[in-house]
Amino acid sequence: MSPEQISREIEAALPGAQVRVASDDGVHFSALVVAPQFEGLRPLARHQLVYRALGGAMGGAIHALSLDTPTPGEWARRSAG
Repeated sequence: MSPEQISREIEAALPGAQVRVASDDGVHFSALVVAPQFEGLRPLARHQLVYRALGGAMGGAIHALSLDTPTPGEWARRSAG
């Protein structure tokens, strides 16, 4: 999968999310996913939402995925500082 394909899958499952995905080798990826759906969720639950969005690609086409999953408010505070 390409970073663009992964971004599209996540955006389709989490409407309104801002997604940036990068990879140096096409199997190990890092993703920033800023989504309102993360409000009130702990990090593990946020990651599970993203993993569900990617379905069977996790552990297959996507060997490893490093996630940063802030809410829009958390992202705004982080970006301002």
